[in-house]
Amino acid sequence: MTDRRLAVDAWESLFRAQHEVFAEISCDFDDTGLSQAEYDVLLTVTRGDDMTARLRDVTANMLISQPSVSRLVERMAARGLISKCSDPDDGRGALVRATEEGAAAFRLVALAHGRSIAERMSQLDDEELVQLRDLTEKLRRPAPEC
Repeated sequence: MTDRRLAVDAWESLFRAQHEVFAEISCDFDDTGLSQAEYDVLLTVTRGDDMTARLRDVTANMLISQPSVSRLVERMAARGLISKCSDPDDGRGALVRATEEGAAAFRLVALAHGRSIAERMSQLDDEELVQLRDLTEKLRRPAPEC
């Protein structure tokens, strides 16, 4: 049986570390023309074949609700960062593709953001980074039913 106090302490430390690190690197988006949420959409889209992703995959990778993602995608399309069209393989779905302007904006921010992340995470050696990645992936798995 897991020690309850230790579990709470570990959770609190993980939560605070995430919050503090995120606050430190969030300035990467200042004066870039992209918000963190727009960057997250473009991250998913640019990783896809032909810089395209299904809208449902974009939604699955976001930490906001489906209606919020839909509104965000519409705003990004209006700004010319992405285009949106029907998914020929799924009549109810949509495909989202990065435009040249969106891909360029993403690459510009991604370089600086990647450097900030690597710099902040440099407090850990490679073995610790692997361990952290593996532990957080384990925590993301669904918990057993009560």
